[in-house]
Amino acid sequence: MAASDAPAPVPAATVALNKTAHPFTRDTFEELMRSRFFYTQAFEIYGGVAGFYDYGPPGSALQANILNVWRSHFIIEDDMLEIDSTIMTLADVLKTSGHVDRFTDWMVKDLKTGDIFRADHLVEAVLEARLKGDKEARGLAAVPVDAEKEAKSKKKKVKSTAVKLDDAVVADIESTLAQIDNFDGEGLDGLIKKFEIKAPETGNDVSTPVEFNLMFDSSIGPTGYVKGYLRPETAQGHFINFGRLLDFNNGKVPFASAQIGKSFRNEIAPRQGLLRVREFVMAEIEHFVDPTKKAHPKFADVKDQKLALLPKETQMSGSTDLTEITIGEAVEKGIVDNETLGYFLVRIYLFLTKIGIDPSRLRFRQHMANEMAHYAADCWDAEIQNSFGWIECVGCADRSAYDLTVHSVKTNTKLVVREALDEPVIEEKTVAVLEKKIMGPKFKKAAKIVEDSILGLDEERLDCIGRDLEQKGSSDIQAADGQTYTLTPDFLKIERRVFKSTSREFTPNVIEPSFGIGRILYSLLEHSYWSRAEDADRRVLSLPPSVAPIKCLIVPISSNEAFRPLLKEISRKFRQVGISCRVDDSGASIGKRYSRNDELGTPFGVTVDFASVKYNTITLRDRDTTTQLIGSVDEVVGVVEKLCTYQMEWEGATQMLKTYTGEQAA
Repeated sequence: MAASDAPAPVPAATVALNKTAHPFTRDTFEELMRSRFFYTQAFEIYGGVAGFYDYGPPGSALQANILNVWRSHFIIEDDMLEIDSTIMTLADVLKTSGHVDRFTDWMVKDLKTGDIFRADHLVEAVLEARLKGDKEARGLAAVPVDAEKEAKSKKKKVKSTAVKLDDAVVADIESTLAQIDNFDGEGLDGLIKKFEIKAPETGNDVSTPVEFNLMFDSSIGPTGYVKGYLRPETAQGHFINFGRLLDFNNGKVPFASAQIGKSFRNEIAPRQGLLRVREFVMAEIEHFVDPTKKAHPKFADVKDQKLALLPKETQMSGSTDLTEITIGEAVEKGIVDNETLGYFLVRIYLFLTKIGIDPSRLRFRQHMANEMAHYAADCWDAEIQNSFGWIECVGCADRSAYDLTVHSVKTNTKLVVREALDEPVIEEKTVAVLEKKIMGPKFKKAAKIVEDSILGLDEERLDCIGRDLEQKGSSDIQAADGQTYTLTPDFLKIERRVFKSTSREFTPNVIEPSFGIGRILYSLLEHSYWSRAEDADRRVLSLPPSVAPIKCLIVPISSNEAFRPLLKEISRKFRQVGISCRVDDSGASIGKRYSRNDELGTPFGVTVDFASVKYNTITLRDRDTTTQLIGSVDEVVGVVEKLCTYQMEWEGATQMLKTYTGEQAA
């Protein structure tokens, strides 16, 4: 059926793939990304700006398909509420959340040239280069062959030098690298001095680490008086709208809201392509749960799934050895804090492997004490290994009730859940009893502020004020306006009273899985990339059909007009069932047309020739194995639809269609 210049069909049962015949090289990989326009540096013809990238047609389609799978896997399957909040965020919101004061990284500067480095990345890169040089000196690792390309690379890399280190120094460096995320500015400064770390390209001394806020600031409106920021995450939109989300969910928890959108971070030194950018797509989930009930109703469905975990205790001991354990056992042993957090770790794992991430290069690393927020109960990162090392691609944190609490206090808005009790609860409480007729003349305009401040105090503070009133005759408080006011017994009494409660009021805790889509996309492309054993220049992206930019290539053997009606019919039938397809009727050989679409990750291809016009049959080619099957147009379209929607693997297709042997009969 295929033309004479097409590769001979290979029987499906005889194909054995060797995807590791040629070592991965980042230069050839990135050349493919640029030549096929998966992505490129933004403003390229103007010289480009670090940290900004534009996606071309295949990159845009790949990202859209990843997000479609994400939306189906999380929002649809777990019945989440999707929102879309604004990118521009009021400064007061981010001040309250802590981003204005604490959303920082540590940076250092070359004291002579002024070049800027992110401190932890510099330390990590230099120490890793020293370990690499030690291995080279011991004959354990080869010097990179492509040294010329390495030298021409625009990225600031730390070159290794073959120098053998003492075993004790190697152990010290390895221990330090295992804990690199646990160092603050002072700790990083200590490492710079201890290991005598210099600027990589110049050998100059670097400055003491200083904090740098990562948010892009702006102003809202023509006056410039209303300050705003481009959001550094999508999460705050969930918390600000919690009350409305709760109402939409009929006042019940647990529930989850989800959002996909752009975020912005003014990275200090974005030098790792798509892995460290200043504008990026995030997909975030905020799962609101009763703090006393963190069991998950679907945990039993996932409890036997094994994950590769790197607990904080292992890291603190200077090791990076992984613990493979079921999530049920991890929760039972207290390694993972609760069932809901554990449930989402498994869901993250299943999503990443579904879209094509290699499970052997995926781990979950627990945050150590110094890198975990003070309010967080537990936090894990899904890290994916690629040519840059282990890269955080998903964070999954139990944020407790911090976010809702701080926004509630700042805005004087109750962001709570009211839950009816099965049985009434009788309890005694300490309360403040106020004489407002006396407070008005005494405090004038500040009376309401003083009243609200008193009524907002907890029982422990009220008991303390009661003792002061009894023993001293007065007590001072600092009100919400920052002023100090004196309280006296003539308008305030502290009493113990009995209350009957028929409902319970609480602030939900939040479990937050947060996905960096660009990092996942880049890692997926690396994991999918390989070259055919017989020819290193025949490069392939083994993207799963569900996320591949184009699902099926339609290849006529020539541009003969007789093929036009059938090409249109095949294309229409694919698109009617949601399968993206592309007709390639260029003058190149069929083999070359298939080869360049292998580089685009197109999983399937069909060939149309004169026999197709006569018998209404076409061949179906598998990208990875290059095996071909044959069937009617409708049969092939049906099989491809199943292959692209997780209903069938290629082995199943071989059971539904005949193996193509090079000939076709009526």
